[in-house]
Amino acid sequence: MLNSIPGIGKVYSAAILAEIGSAKVFQSADSLAKYCGIVWNDNDSGDFESEDKHMSKAGNRYLRYYIIEATGSVIRHCPEYERFYHKKYAETRNHQHKRALALTSRKFIRLLYGLLDKGQLYSPEKSR
Repeated sequence: MLNSIPGIGKVYSAAILAEIGSAKVFQSADSLAKYCGIVWNDNDSGDFESEDKHMSKAGNRYLRYYIIEATGSVIRHCPEYERFYHKKYAETRNHQHKRALALTSRKFIRLLYGLLDKGQLYSPEKSR
């Protein structure tokens, strides 16, 4: 099922599925992202809003590794994700690659959750 996504091979697919288990356990893509540890802590106080927020990294470190590595592969093989990555890369001057990769990983998690929840194969037309 995940092999239908451009750039995702047998190794990434098997590793992600092994770490996730069943997608039915998660209520939404946000809860899956939280399980992966790809969420940001709020370090705001009153009216102050911090520009430099750190990723939580609480969660399954193996799944986070496979998701981020698979996202890098998807960026190289899927033009939609490549455009999104470059858009996010250009939005800031600090931590450009890490920020763009993390945000693209969140987009990839939404795709993963949708495919696993509905039991569908990837098609570029339906993903938009």
